[in-house]
Parts: sequence; structure tokens; C-alpha cells
Amino acid sequence: MGYLKTMVDVMTTEMNAIRCLIDEAGIEYESIVSEIANCEGKVIFMGVGKSAHIGKKLAATFASTGTPSFFVHATEAVHGDLGMIESKDITILISNSGNSMEVVNCIKSIKAIGSKTIAFTSNRNSVLAKECDYALIYPAKDEADHLNLAPTTSSTITLVLGDSIACALSKSSNFGSSDFYKYHPGGSLGEKLKTANNG
Repeated sequence: MGYLKTMVDVMTTEMNAIRCLIDEAGIEYESIVSEIANCEGKVIFMGVGKSAHIGKKLAATFASTGTPSFFVHATEAVHGDLGMIESKDITILISNSGNSMEVVNCIKSIKAIGSKTIAFTSNRNSVLAKECDYALIYPAKDEADHLNLAPTTSSTITLVLGDSIACALSKSSNFGSSDFYKYHPGGSLGEKLKTANNG
């Protein structure tokens, strides 16, 4: 069948992309994360398509690890959901190409609200990278599927990048297990933390 070879090839492609992300992480990453750390409001993620799914996951991870956060779908944003954003917030707009029109079309309105904007994209020359206040550029790599079309490598890199920021913010704020339990009392994790925190 050849399934396993394809699976391993995909894993290798995505793993190599993460290695490139590590190699390219530099001072500009540090300065952008510092900006997020100093945010007095919430961190809002925005995207469409697979980037929307990644954005939802990252918002949930940020919120559960001590950084107030939620997701706004770019399509719904221009139909009233922009009202969820405040001037003290930071909005992270996700688009691998940096030219997804649904996302790009939100920038002007978000800036009018007063929220700072950060682009997550692989395209330094994209509209998103140029128009946002900050751009966190990750390395552009081939997608892992045989057509080089399905968002695979790009979505994995975005997820890893977002997770790394969430964990860095959590650690720097001295977010502890008792804090985690406060936000996550349910499930097996909640039971484990309940015992650890004498709950």
C-alpha cells in the first residue's frame, strides 16, 4: 500500500520545518512576545480556513495558561463581531500567504478600534505583513501532502509558534499549577491538579 512511507515522509517534512523555525527564531520574536506580555487587554486570534482552526486552538491554550484570549472568525468580524475587540487588546491575524482577503479586510477596522495588530505569516512581502503593526514571519516551507497544497506544514508551524509563545508568557508570569487548576478543574487533568493542590 505504501501508507507508512507517505506518513513518515509527512512527519519528516513537518519536523524539518520546525527545525527551520527554531533556527530562524531571533530577536524580533522576542520583541513581539514582549509586546504581547505587556498587553493590558486580551489577545485575540483571527483567521479563516485551517488558520481559523489553529487560531481557535491557540486562543484556548493562551486562555488556559494565564493569558486572557479568544478567537474571532475573520468572516464574522466584518458582520458585527469586531465589536468584541477593544483598544487595549492585541489582535493576531493568521494567514500563511498573508494575502487572505477575509483577514486582510479586517485590518483597517481593527486599527480604527485601536487594537494593535500582529501578523502570523510566512510571507514577508504580503499585505498582512506590511499593514499590521508587527509581523512574526515564520519560514516558508512546502506543504507535506503530495500536491503541496493542503495546509499541513504551515498549520503545524503556526501551532508550534503559538504554543511556544503561550508557554513563554505563562512561565514569565509565574503561572503555577494552582492557577492552572483554577481554569481547568474538569477532566483527568483537573482531578490530578485537585489532588496536588489539596482540593
